[in-house]
Amino acid sequence: MVLVDQTRLPDLREWCPIDKAGRVVACDRDRCVVQQRDEDRWRMSDEKPSLSSDVMLRRLRADDAANFKAIRLEALQASPELLGSTFEFDNELDVTWFAGRLEESHVLGAFRAGVLAGTAGFSVQHGPKNAHKGRVWGMYVQSRARRLGIGRLLVSALLDVARARLEIVQLTVVTTNQPARRLYDSLGFVEFGMEPKASKLGDHYYDEAHMMLDFGRKPDAF
Repeated sequence: MVLVDQTRLPDLREWCPIDKAGRVVACDRDRCVVQQRDEDRWRMSDEKPSLSSDVMLRRLRADDAANFKAIRLEALQASPELLGSTFEFDNELDVTWFAGRLEESHVLGAFRAGVLAGTAGFSVQHGPKNAHKGRVWGMYVQSRARRLGIGRLLVSALLDVARARLEIVQLTVVTTNQPARRLYDSLGFVEFGMEPKASKLGDHYYDEAHMMLDFGRKPDAF
């Protein structure tokens, strides 16, 4: 069961996300309850998932900054090639910097048993000519919480936020990160370019695929 707490989403009071792998079974002013079926979780992953505990999604705010920094550093240690920053750089940043980032962007957290287990961020691009576009960033789910569909729930929830105000959502993903690429593809993102040597870690270069989801695009338009 997935609980989506709306008390931290003041601009989206009526928002009740429905994931393709779930069905809304209750919705009120404060939260939505989405019941996932075991067979749907099976289709989301390459392996049979373990039994899932309850997951709550909510927007992270400034008072979540310490937990957000901690999971960000964990991600940078676990998969440094998949994120744009480095552990050393982010570790030097003060918690207040992360608090500001949470207030400037729309970052969702997935909680299991009250513990932050995954995050995904979304921000509107800067400038009047880019204000119709947004970007997904910082998607990460802890290894012990994977194969439960949490990544799909996080990105789907962000897309519901974006759909109400934007035309296009973009993201970049390291080309070797096949699970993430399959997830984005299944949600309707299409690849529109590839940047060779987009990032460098030590002596190794990583290519990045540029993907987009156009809410006004008809299926198979690409």
